Amino acid sequence: MDRRRFLLTSLGSVFAATLAAEGQQAGKVPRIGWLRFGHPGSSPWEVDGFRQGLRELGYVEGQNIVVEYRYANDKPERLPGLAAELVSLQPDVLVVFSTVPVRTLQRATTTIPIVLLAGDPLGLGLVSNLARPGGNSTGVSMMQDPEVHQKRLQLLKEAVPALARVGILINPGISPGSSLDAMKPVGPTLGLAFQVFQVERPEEYEATFAAMARAVQGVVVVPARPNIDYLATLAKLAVKHRLPAIFEVREFPMVGGLLSYGPSITDATRRMAHYVDRILKGAKPGDLPVEQPTKFELVINLKTAKALGLTIPPSLLARADQVIE
Repeated sequence: MDRRRFLLTSLGSVFAATLAAEGQQAGKVPRIGWLRFGHPGSSPWEVDGFRQGLRELGYVEGQNIVVEYRYANDKPERLPGLAAELVSLQPDVLVVFSTVPVRTLQRATTTIPIVLLAGDPLGLGLVSNLARPGGNSTGVSMMQDPEVHQKRLQLLKEAVPALARVGILINPGISPGSSLDAMKPVGPTLGLAFQVFQVERPEEYEATFAAMARAVQGVVVVPARPNIDYLATLAKLAVKHRLPAIFEVREFPMVGGLLSYGPSITDATRRMAHYVDRILKGAKPGDLPVEQPTKFELVINLKTAKALGLTIPPSLLARADQVIE
């Protein structure tokens, strides 16, 4: 073989190898790591919203995208191991919910992009800036202005005019932050006294609701884990103990709660899929602004109101974005 022919053959081989490598890269199926504190089946709206967002963007799970799901089953001690396991898979993006799991993943990797959902990412130190988060994390915030938390309390008072004593249901391991701080100043103006009740594990709900039934006339549920993972349980216990309850997300009255005022979990997780898409297409998470909720809806479950012996004022019904009958 002469030199000219050898060079042409070699260049052809290199060109063919390059095309093959590019074809393999183009055909690569993106892998997403998913970490949640709860268990499979808890807060199904998160999975539903995320999958809806993926479908809108042309991703079909199991075909052109793979999601590796990991759940801590309400056991925080499992989170570091699950985070390390996901990182070892070298996914293209990590998707994670709530403060403690986010921090766990951030300790596990500083290079793999993280798309998060949290109440107050900036205040909790999960990002350094909302407009330009920096680092490897961005996502969706559920943070709301103090007026939104105050309005939630006002709506419960409108639904139950005789309300005088309100229980605030929180997780002692996670600061209730702005929600509780915002409500305290308006309590006296509404003629309301507060009592805080703490639940750290789901098995504590039954006894806690029994205690609330003896002490208060209504409940404001603070959106922290595990509360947000057990909406149906909360709704059922509230009716059982005849306690009108209001929560942040519209999914609460959809499973039998009385009232909600705030954003939607389903919509928030759908937006998370859009972050994943942009990162898969080359965007850096630190350059993507953290999205904050802009749509707040009042949802009322009239069936639950009837079960509690309540008559919802027509003026409140007229302002509802959705009434469940």
